Amino acid sequence: MVPMIIKQLDTGYLDNFSYIVGCEQTGKAVVIDPGPEAEMIAAAAEAAGLRIELIVNTHGHGDHTAGNAALKALTGAPVIIHQGDADRYPAADRFLADESPLRVGEIVLDIIHTPGHTPGGMCLYARGNLFTGDTLFVGDSGRTDLTGGHRPTLGASIRRLMQLPDETVVWPGHNYGPTPSSTIGWEKRHNVNAREYGFAASAGDPR
Repeated sequence: MVPMIIKQLDTGYLDNFSYIVGCEQTGKAVVIDPGPEAEMIAAAAEAAGLRIELIVNTHGHGDHTAGNAALKALTGAPVIIHQGDADRYPAADRFLADESPLRVGEIVLDIIHTPGHTPGGMCLYARGNLFTGDTLFVGDSGRTDLTGGHRPTLGASIRRLMQLPDETVVWPGHNYGPTPSSTIGWEKRHNVNAREYGFAASAGDPR
């Protein structure tokens, strides 16, 4: 299997994480949720030997889309967002209407539509790695008191994510937790919303 390169970058003014996900064989990469430091993101990709070919937003809030225009100008990469958040970033080049996967080099990124934080919220899953935006944080979940948010819907989205293997690595959209990443198994045991959302591991679960 072709190695996948993951660069987690601390960007923005709200402890945001941006991600570069690249295919080592082809050198092609996608940037997920570019913060405003577009030149820093582009430089990090170049240092890793990667060419940015796609820009994907997990949702349309400004702290996750702030670098779209500048990064597109630097790289020529199209901007992709779910159609449920089209009103939040109408300048996107492509609006996803379903969960058809994206491809960057030899890496396939499965799309999981996870509304609740916003109507068009989505996560990206590739080779045991889950990029969750503001759907799921380390130990917590995204807020639902903003326009378009709905807590029961978010709970249903997170329960869906909990069906992934326990060893799946969770890469969140913000550095809000005790660690910059976690796993699905860890979230089942420690997430503060686990019992409310109905995905807590049982008391006798050895994981």
